[in-house]
Amino acid sequence: MQRVVMIGPARNVRGGVSTMVNNYYAAGFESRIRLTYISTMVDGNKLRKLLQAVWAYLRFLLILPQKDILHANMSSDASYYRKKVFVDTAAFFRKKIVIHFHGGDFQTFFYQKSDTKEQYRIKKTLNKADIFIVLSPEWRDIFIPLVGADKITILRNAVQIPEIPKNDYSSHEMLFLGRLGPDKGVGELLNVMPRLKVQFPNTHLYLGGAWIDSCLEKKATGMTDYITYLGWIDKETQTKYMQKCSIFVLPSYFEGQPNSLIEAMAYGMTAVATNVGGIPQIIIDKLTGCLITPRNEEILYEALEMLLNNEDLRRQYGEAARKHIESNFNINNMVDELCKIYTSLRGM
Repeated sequence: MQRVVMIGPARNVRGGVSTMVNNYYAAGFESRIRLTYISTMVDGNKLRKLLQAVWAYLRFLLILPQKDILHANMSSDASYYRKKVFVDTAAFFRKKIVIHFHGGDFQTFFYQKSDTKEQYRIKKTLNKADIFIVLSPEWRDIFIPLVGADKITILRNAVQIPEIPKNDYSSHEMLFLGRLGPDKGVGELLNVMPRLKVQFPNTHLYLGGAWIDSCLEKKATGMTDYITYLGWIDKETQTKYMQKCSIFVLPSYFEGQPNSLIEAMAYGMTAVATNVGGIPQIIIDKLTGCLITPRNEEILYEALEMLLNNEDLRRQYGEAARKHIESNFNINNMVDELCKIYTSLRGM
């Protein structure tokens, strides 16, 4: 049985990586290997985060001699710099290293904005991986120049498939889950809502997440007749709104492979999302949902108008979406694939 130390955010942190880790645990991942999970980041102030990082590294040093593999869940910016220390240490002690990259903003918002020397250091760190996991073929193409094709493996995000699918598509209610800021397309979404409300008086948008832009927050507070802010919601509340709403909308500028979108489609929601990152593997356009271009308010409006105007189409897309997720994004299958990745390291 493989002995693995996995690092990433605390499992109660609000975000895609912690959601993925929790999905692995729910699928019995820890019973398949000798797993130790170390939280390198927690929610809170800077002091709390610093103390957590120090504690995590000390624990890592104690546990590393007993482990064969480091699995580092890495994103851009601060996440990269936190995990770099662990990757460097594991490489020094000649442990096998799996870097599992999640950040959808790596190329445009992190690597290209670094100077030449820092790009060299980033590339050197990433190449310490024996296996480099990405979420989609698009991200494989991005990382090939940095780590080479031979190291890269595609492993999709995945979810548990709900036992009870959606069966009521009559609602004109919509759900958004994620960071509430410009890069998630929230500005465009708020802009189209008044027009949709005129055409469809029963339409209502629920926003789940945390505001990271005060101007957008102020704008939304002026639309409380047809927009409700939910804040960060737990799993039970998320399930409630995925059953309640017919449409899931995610007009992001960039993404990795959003768990919220996969979960929504697993429930049978009709999805509208942008054709960025790994989303084109989740949504098959005009079959399991609507793919749109980012930063385009008019196209977003047209897609939502089309779906709000056609209950049969919402049902058709939603039912097809659930079947697609069940076949291709089932967490049980992904746990099997990850265990095979660990086993393959024995021969390296």
